[in-house]
Amino acid sequence: MFPKEFDTRNGKVVVRNAHIDDIPALIALHRRCFPQMVAEDGAWEEGQLRSHLDVFEEGQLVAVLDGQIVGAASSLIVNLGRNPLRKHTYYGITDDGYFYNHDPQGDTLYGAEVYVDPEIRRGGLGAILYEARRDLCRRFNLRRILCGGRMASYSQHAEKLTPEEYVWQVQDGKIDDPVLGFQLAQGFVVRGVMPNYIRDRLSMDYASLIEWLNPDYQPKDEENTKVRVACVQYQMRKTSSFEEFASQVRYFVETAGEDYGAEFVLFPEFLTVQMLSGLEPMGSREGIRKLAEYTPQFVELMGTLAREQGLYLIAGSHPVEQPDGRLENTSMIFKPDGSYESQSKLHITPSEKTWWGISGGNSLIVLQTPKAKIGVLICYDVEFPEATRYLADRGIEILFVPYCTDNRQGYLRVSTCAAARAIENQIYVATAGVVGNLPDVPAMDIHYGRAAVFSPSDFEFARDGIQAQADPNVETMLVTDLDISDLYRSRQGGAVTPVSDRRRDLFEFHNKLANETISGGLEEGRL
Repeated sequence: MFPKEFDTRNGKVVVRNAHIDDIPALIALHRRCFPQMVAEDGAWEEGQLRSHLDVFEEGQLVAVLDGQIVGAASSLIVNLGRNPLRKHTYYGITDDGYFYNHDPQGDTLYGAEVYVDPEIRRGGLGAILYEARRDLCRRFNLRRILCGGRMASYSQHAEKLTPEEYVWQVQDGKIDDPVLGFQLAQGFVVRGVMPNYIRDRLSMDYASLIEWLNPDYQPKDEENTKVRVACVQYQMRKTSSFEEFASQVRYFVETAGEDYGAEFVLFPEFLTVQMLSGLEPMGSREGIRKLAEYTPQFVELMGTLAREQGLYLIAGSHPVEQPDGRLENTSMIFKPDGSYESQSKLHITPSEKTWWGISGGNSLIVLQTPKAKIGVLICYDVEFPEATRYLADRGIEILFVPYCTDNRQGYLRVSTCAAARAIENQIYVATAGVVGNLPDVPAMDIHYGRAAVFSPSDFEFARDGIQAQADPNVETMLVTDLDISDLYRSRQGGAVTPVSDRRRDLFEFHNKLANETISGGLEEGRL
């Protein structure tokens, strides 16, 4: 969706999602735009802007002219229940400017702020940012945009006019209000007047409640909140060729898609290592390098299957050679159009280092799909709570964990930690492991696996926090439906609410990852 380029009176402007590196420029711009309000109420602070990016990066937009940020728009999604037009305050609706109350299941895009460099106002940039916000509303299929329209000139008329009378005269064109007048020109309709909305002497703390209804909105039903997931408990067996491997994989994807209507299919870690069984015997490091040569064929196979079935295919993992010659254990997430994104394993086990010389990746991705926001952690990664916390803070609802363990102890480490990640972050965690033996392949001779999907442990969910679980050590496919709305009901009114009850005043989560929007719906944090 972004970036987009626009022609303006001042030159070509690019509108894109904000990055963490933009924060100093945004603070400086905000101070230039609202010197009076900053003096009375303060400018954006770094912690607030970081929080905006954490909870809803897609809703934070900047306009760039000649390499400089000259405009910005901040938004969040809210759920206002049966009375969406009720009066509120800016501080309440934005959670004191931190956007912690952002609700991906809400139906309203709330416009928290739009500001343009004073030196280039009246050049069309404000209209561009409002159009970008309408595009965002359409993309997320939200019912409306709501804003508090600052009544910037009301203090000049307060002795003669009530706030409501002032708004009527602005609407009739009898009073020129630079903020509300512009918003009305952008297709917004006034729905009421809100007192004590924001601390602003010029508007005497009043604001108009304005609404833009999305003409393309499609009402959501309960079925739209359900996602069907298939976890393949894949058996390692000797194969004589890539074609034989492809035939086995195709069987599971076609069964998941055509017979069961799965929307996401998860394969286990090191899915492709079985191809070494059909090659001449070689050392483990030589073998894993040889396997990396199959990457183009693997990508072509998985992309074709995802496209044919119209689903998201988390293709286990495969060794991928990097430009500098290192090998990374990489999971590729194939989309229904056949394209893919890569998620490398961050934490490398001692055996991976010793036997294969695998190196760890340094980035995490979050992918927004039509049904759910997802992330992927590979096997050992799920045993480190920080990685999942990073993804959960960016809104993932389903975490996919492909794994490969050789014994029951290894399986229990992965599955127990996966269940813990589901409980503490109130998300679903889907896992799939390999079973079977490969006697002729070093470091892949025996396996223990049991596919499972874990949920928060609360009344909304299955007993014991286990949504579904396969029989251990047999080749099979686990298929289950996940209701995304259950996650949000649990977060808002569960027996416990760990997502909102975190003691942020005592514990802070720091990372060395910087968010960057790479393409529509994809976020990446890179070390």
